[in-house]
Amino acid sequence: MSDELGRVRQLWHLLEPVHAVLYYAPEAFEEAAALGYAVDERWPSYFAWRAAPLGEAGADRVAEAFHSFSPRMVGAYVPAVWTVAAPDAVLAARGRAVDRAYRKLLGEAVAAPDTAEAAALLRRVAEAADTADRPMAAANAALPWPDEPHLAVWHAATVLREHRGDGHLAALARAELDPVEALVSFAAVGAARPEVFGSRGWSDEEWRAARERLEKRGLVAGDGTATEAGRALRAEAERRTDEAAAGPWRALAAEERERLAELLGPLWVAAIGSGLLPSENTLGIGKV
Repeated sequence: MSDELGRVRQLWHLLEPVHAVLYYAPEAFEEAAALGYAVDERWPSYFAWRAAPLGEAGADRVAEAFHSFSPRMVGAYVPAVWTVAAPDAVLAARGRAVDRAYRKLLGEAVAAPDTAEAAALLRRVAEAADTADRPMAAANAALPWPDEPHLAVWHAATVLREHRGDGHLAALARAELDPVEALVSFAAVGAARPEVFGSRGWSDEEWRAARERLEKRGLVAGDGTATEAGRALRAEAERRTDEAAAGPWRALAAEERERLAELLGPLWVAAIGSGLLPSENTLGIGKV
């Protein structure tokens, strides 16, 4: 991996937890409950928070955009989430949830000069992102920029992580991996235990069938671990993902990217140190 692509992946590792706090913070569940969503599980609010930039999207569109979730699972929540609250109301509540969660996590740092500096750098990167054929990135990029630096940091992190995710789907398609095969192959290289991917709603039968298809392609061994060819295919998909994600980061000079990594460190520590985020995740953060 080149130094540039290595930095792109490192910045994603730093940004992803900063974004993901929304889906686990108590403040987010409180805002979701105030809208009328059930909060005994995280999925009603997850699908509402993440899909709201798409408008009143149906299950097919959300399943295609989110990719890794079983369409059956998506259909259990979408479009029902829009009967609870309209997307505009969800987006307003999402902003309040991020504001409250960040203020609790960061304390006085929300107004610190370093936070404002990170927001300014991240905005330059996010605004440089080409969102053509990237539906999740485009939908978030079309939203207005928040005025407060900590909210701008979260907004930029969201645009950039969705931009990366949209590019990742193209890399998986090039590798001829369907959604469940992508998860099976990712588990096979040790990104997370197969049980972690159960959150995506695929049945045991669907998982086994996907593993059998990959085994026939010589990508997975009988015990579910990746073969050499399987590891090479996943490594190539991750490399293509890094390449597709690299463009916006070229809006910054190398020393500015270094400075941004330094500025994001305390935010990452706050997110990880909160104890809100799972130690294993379906994105393979810290593993790939």
